[in-house]
Amino acid sequence: MSIDLSTLSPRELGALIASARKRQQQLAKRSPASKVRAKLTRLAKAEGYTIEELFGPGGGATGTRGAARPARKLGKVPPKYRNPDNPKETWTGRGKQPRWLAAELAKGRDISEFLIPGVTKPTAAKPAAGKRVVKKAKK
Repeated sequence: MSIDLSTLSPRELGALIASARKRQQQLAKRSPASKVRAKLTRLAKAEGYTIEELFGPGGGATGTRGAARPARKLGKVPPKYRNPDNPKETWTGRGKQPRWLAAELAKGRDISEFLIPGVTKPTAAKPAAGKRVVKKAKK
């Protein structure tokens, strides 16, 4: 968070300082998170629960509101494209294009020129999930 202090009037600046001091005092009064976590763990154990049963995997310490979801795991994918100038530079086709490939495509080269032999050719763009493609019947 960044606040441009040069645009604040003396009254607004004083209000900001007072607000910051108040928040600082509130935070200073709080117990450390480790103590609160230990207290919650003891209480859950005394009632016959585990933190995972109450808050899900990760113990609810995600810093987000609501239930924490595990990250979606995408399998490891072999590279599909290789830089002919530097064979160590490859790209799987996922995520943002690497700079070397973007530069070559900007020069007018085709992406199929960089395919690694034995890897399937790039497919046409697929329709977005949940979208239905309607093909017209031939007359």
